Amino acid sequence: MEKRVIVFLFLSLGIIFGYEYIIKELGLLPEPTISEEAEPSISDTSSPSTIGPASPTPGAPATTTIAPQKPSAGDVSPQDSRRESSAPEFIVVETELYRATFTTRGAALTSWELKRYRSSSDGKPFVQLVRQRGKFAEPLTVTVDDTSHSKEISEGSYRVEKNFTTWDQGHPTGHITFSYSNPATGVRLEKRLTFHTESYVVDIALKSSGLAEAVKLGLGTNFGVVDWGEGFIGSVGAASLIDDKIEHDMPETETELKGPVKWVALQDKYFISALIPKTSASAWPKKQGDKLVSTAVRLPVDSSGAPLELQLFAGPKEFDTLQSLQIRLEDTIDFGWFLFGSWDTVRAVAKPIFSVLRYINDYTHNYGVTIILLTIIIKVLFIPLQYKSYTSMKKMQGIQPKVAAVQEKFKDDRDRLNKELIKLYRDHKVNPVGGCLPMLLQMPVFVSLFNILYMTIDLRQAPLGLWITDLSLQDPYYILPIIMGVSMMVMQKIQPTTMDPTQAKLMLMLPVAMTFLFVNFPAGLVLYWLTNNVLTIVQQFVTDHFFFRTPATALTTDEQGGKK
Repeated sequence: MEKRVIVFLFLSLGIIFGYEYIIKELGLLPEPTISEEAEPSISDTSSPSTIGPASPTPGAPATTTIAPQKPSAGDVSPQDSRRESSAPEFIVVETELYRATFTTRGAALTSWELKRYRSSSDGKPFVQLVRQRGKFAEPLTVTVDDTSHSKEISEGSYRVEKNFTTWDQGHPTGHITFSYSNPATGVRLEKRLTFHTESYVVDIALKSSGLAEAVKLGLGTNFGVVDWGEGFIGSVGAASLIDDKIEHDMPETETELKGPVKWVALQDKYFISALIPKTSASAWPKKQGDKLVSTAVRLPVDSSGAPLELQLFAGPKEFDTLQSLQIRLEDTIDFGWFLFGSWDTVRAVAKPIFSVLRYINDYTHNYGVTIILLTIIIKVLFIPLQYKSYTSMKKMQGIQPKVAAVQEKFKDDRDRLNKELIKLYRDHKVNPVGGCLPMLLQMPVFVSLFNILYMTIDLRQAPLGLWITDLSLQDPYYILPIIMGVSMMVMQKIQPTTMDPTQAKLMLMLPVAMTFLFVNFPAGLVLYWLTNNVLTIVQQFVTDHFFFRTPATALTTDEQGGKK
């Protein structure tokens, strides 16, 4: 039984921790989606003039910036709106959370920068969610089934109207309306955008005439996918909530997904863009190559002329922010992802742990300290189970000579050997797997913490201090993994064991293997494992010196009484 347990542990740990290393060595990991060179820029256009501060300081009111063009946007006639402009106008909307840039050509989105998130912890530019590539139309472009009309409204020049210059607490919202009109074809399209100074949500209203029975609004290429990712990263690409079920289909050809569509989205581990229709709609995901994806919603046109209403969310995967929308968008944070899919049990454990983690951090303001405190709390909760485990292992250690004698006596009779071992365990009230049970019960907790520390944006660029500037990345100097390996060696030395010398030598390889595997893991996860090891060492010391003396004596007394 002991050998089986050892084999099980080695195989489990090998699968859990060796998966990423193996696929990396085999070259099976995908490359990043788009390089930093591909970030859109509006620096090539004419320099915009600013209404209000061009670069507002933190806490300053939001502003809108409009590039000058002659004739001005307010003077464009319906006939002029049909002409493609060689120098389209760019409108910049800046709130406390993001800086968005729109173009009058197609009334499309060309840039969406998150002002509270940087590309790296060393102060690089803001995270850019728009990285347009491939043949997909730019984000928020409207298309229809009729190719001629689709080209007309997606590439035409739009007239712009706005009702604000600055935003403040007294004026928390503002509107921009893009209008296209072609009297020759009778095609008209109006796109009204409503911005909220303290929200990542943009309200969209579409009104059209002279078009087909339905219009399609898309998210463009990889809008919201900042990093295609490596290793354990969860779901990346297109997703949608249809009929109360999250779909992750990315077909090679544009495919209609029918049903009650709550939202369609493009996402990576930390960021997401989503279209949230308020009326009946269908989803249209599509993949172009390995790392170019898009999705759209198709909205039937109301014959009465009523506007089609939907919302755009473009921002980080902050749990509270997504949950506040009440459309299950927070389920895109993959708490339960692990190896071959989602585990409901793990997800059920992960969410409460995540809540406790954030609660503690509200007081510590350091996720490194928070992880240490959370590990202590979890360790305290598992003390009763751990004590039972130590008790079982001590009893097994005490009867090990008798076990060896039985194994030697009946080594040629497997059935008789099993019966005699069961009788021996029953007589001494020993459970041979009692030492492993607490470990198995703790596995969902460990996997949950793995997902929390690896998948949630809270740990992104969160420093511990000293040389650890980002707990979501590996230790740059491998200090934590090495200390963790040393702590595992100490644990092996002080913990009771029933292994024979060969098995004991085999187990000595485990700390070395774990050290090499943890080198590539996030520093936050290594910190958790190290803290857990240190607490286990302290617990073992206290248990051996203050709790196990009496049981050991009692066992010896019983054995002596048996001999008499």
